[in-house]
Amino acid sequence: MGPAHPRVPQGHRPLDGPRRGRRPVPGLRARPRLCLPGLRPASSVPYDHLWSPPLNAAPADQIRLLDVQGLDVRLSQLAHKRRTLPEHAELDTLTADHTQLRDLLVASQTEESDTAREQTKAEQDVDQVRQRAARDQKRLDSGAVTSPKDLENLQHEIASLARRQSDLEDVVLEVMERREAAQERATELAGRVESLQAKISDAAARRDAAAEEIDAEIATVTKEREVIAGTIPADLLKLYDKLREQQGGVGAARLYQRRCDGCRQELAITELNEVRSAPADTVVRCENCRRILVRTPESGL
Repeated sequence: MGPAHPRVPQGHRPLDGPRRGRRPVPGLRARPRLCLPGLRPASSVPYDHLWSPPLNAAPADQIRLLDVQGLDVRLSQLAHKRRTLPEHAELDTLTADHTQLRDLLVASQTEESDTAREQTKAEQDVDQVRQRAARDQKRLDSGAVTSPKDLENLQHEIASLARRQSDLEDVVLEVMERREAAQERATELAGRVESLQAKISDAAARRDAAAEEIDAEIATVTKEREVIAGTIPADLLKLYDKLREQQGGVGAARLYQRRCDGCRQELAITELNEVRSAPADTVVRCENCRRILVRTPESGL
């Protein structure tokens, strides 16, 4: 007969042999079964880096933490109100319209300036043709030109200059009309720009007045928060501020009728039993959202 247990390669155990316990990993501890201040373990997996040490604070300090939370919520609301004042949207619309009108005004003023130069040039052309026609007419009237051919050419040139003068005068009239239209357009736009600027100034004044009122309330609430926060233990306040930053502005929540006011989730019976058994000065945490849970007479425990 062979041996009771056949030889197996070194480093392996017989399949039917006793199972050895798991060798502990140096530097890590198994996550505790009950850890109200930290994270609730789902198993004994070593998650020591997720565990936080117990934290104690007097019940009155925990209640005051709710007061701080309420003030922080109010400060967030005031900041949101300041950012979303209706005057901001009104000013954006007015400013966009003002910019557009200013561009149109500049274009009209540029057109008026260009047509003014064009009119001046056309009038100069008319004056030159008129002067030349006057000189030719003077030569013709003086009798200095005696050659029939020269007389015919001179008369033909005078007639041509008359037609040229008439055409140039028509050009002057057309340019004058365009210039007047540009002037009227520029005058209209200037009035609209001025009116819009007055509306912008009015909206800005209303915005500044509303923002000043909100800033005054923010200063009052901030001072009140500083006073109350100064009476809360530093380690509790530090944890609260950290959680508030992580949890969208809410770091502490009331436990009301077995429900967390932070995540609105009702605590399971095992969680309620753990909270009931925890000393009054133990800072407990919601197992769902990880916020600080503050126990009150309305907690339903």
